Amino acid sequence: MPDDVRPPRPDPAAPAPLIPWGKDLLPGFARRRIVVGGVGINVATAGAGPPLLLIHGNPLTLVSWHKIAPSLAQGFTVVATDLRGYGDSDKPEGGGDHSGYSFRAMAEDNLAVMRELGFDRFAVAGHDRGARVGFRMALDHPDVVTRLAALDIVPTHHVLTNVSLGWALESYHWVFMAQKAPFPETLLCADLPYYISYKLNKKGVGLEIFSEEAMAEYVRCTTPAQIHAVCEDYRATVSVDFAMDSDDFGRKTIACPVLVLWGSNSHCGRHFKVLDAWRPWAPDLRGWAIPTGHYPAEHRPDLVYDPFWRFFAGGEPAPFAG
Repeated sequence: MPDDVRPPRPDPAAPAPLIPWGKDLLPGFARRRIVVGGVGINVATAGAGPPLLLIHGNPLTLVSWHKIAPSLAQGFTVVATDLRGYGDSDKPEGGGDHSGYSFRAMAEDNLAVMRELGFDRFAVAGHDRGARVGFRMALDHPDVVTRLAALDIVPTHHVLTNVSLGWALESYHWVFMAQKAPFPETLLCADLPYYISYKLNKKGVGLEIFSEEAMAEYVRCTTPAQIHAVCEDYRATVSVDFAMDSDDFGRKTIACPVLVLWGSNSHCGRHFKVLDAWRPWAPDLRGWAIPTGHYPAEHRPDLVYDPFWRFFAGGEPAPFAG
């Protein structure tokens, strides 16, 4: 798109008001299915302005952005996707080495979706697994990702080389779901409603942060096919993803500005020095803790929306002051 017909960049000093959310998840967003590399990806789009890709985490779907995405669409062209294996996207097999669910494979899906929509360069925000996809995309495609925001993670290489007892007890699923199929799938699929409620019910936070409508979506999408795909995701994490990150550690860094927000009452906030973990990878780094658990965009959307708007508009958001 020529520069003279691009929508104006939003004002980083004056975010649009945060729109109240209700029973309608992602109102105003158009839904479509985009097939990339033979894999159908569920996509929701709205707004006008600089392109911004939102990538959800586990065990969620694109509706996890429903409290902030409509507000961001007041200044940005917002694209939210279901990762392969999650939500209403296809759930292909991961292959013998599980690389079909590597963060690189998921990043390539999302890159292809954005290109299909006409965007060669764009900003990325990701939560949990989605932030790891954004991390890999930014490393692999420094000419594409203009800005990266990560919610409640430290880089995968740091996680797997700094395992503590406290983190392991809270993040049991990293190792459990990575076990050989069909062991974790068989146990988890024995009672799927119990599993999804237990997984989302974080210590000291509870399920109250999720709207009834969003929770219903997460329950609907927790199927045996999704459980298998998620296990493949975690099998890839401890194998091909860790190998990629180990090869890149100390050799590659993220070229674009990076914003990291994490919950002070999350496993990330309790067990890691978050900015220290990011510094080897992100020379242009800023970030801070906010009073949430592991799902900041659903717990305190106000504390995510404002810095997101300012950062993606090209400004420097002020750290949370309490």
